[in-house]
Amino acid sequence: MTLTNEDLLAISQLLDVKLDAKLKPMENDIKSIKDEQTRIKDEQTRIKDEQTRIKDEQTRISLIIENDILHEINILVENYVPAAKRYQDATSQIEAMQADMDIMKKVISDHSEKLKKIS
Repeated sequence: MTLTNEDLLAISQLLDVKLDAKLKPMENDIKSIKDEQTRIKDEQTRIKDEQTRIKDEQTRISLIIENDILHEINILVENYVPAAKRYQDATSQIEAMQADMDIMKKVISDHSEKLKKIS
């Protein structure tokens, strides 16, 4: 049996239809993969941009801490420590003065009573 050109053309067209039917899902899958790859690349770019922004913000915050906050804390410490030392040293003097005042109140009260009796 010999195949004519028409038979071969019909077979060729049939094979083309079947091949297209098999290739179409693969083409769709490849397109989906490419779309997903593009989406992933876009997301990676967005993440890198966000990381850069976060690093810049971290640098800015670090500079604020170093230049402003630590400087202000050092000033507070320079003033607080000597004042605290003075207050600590003055505590015993204050207690002694309180004791002296209590004695003076008693003496004055006592003298007031004596003066009332005299007058």
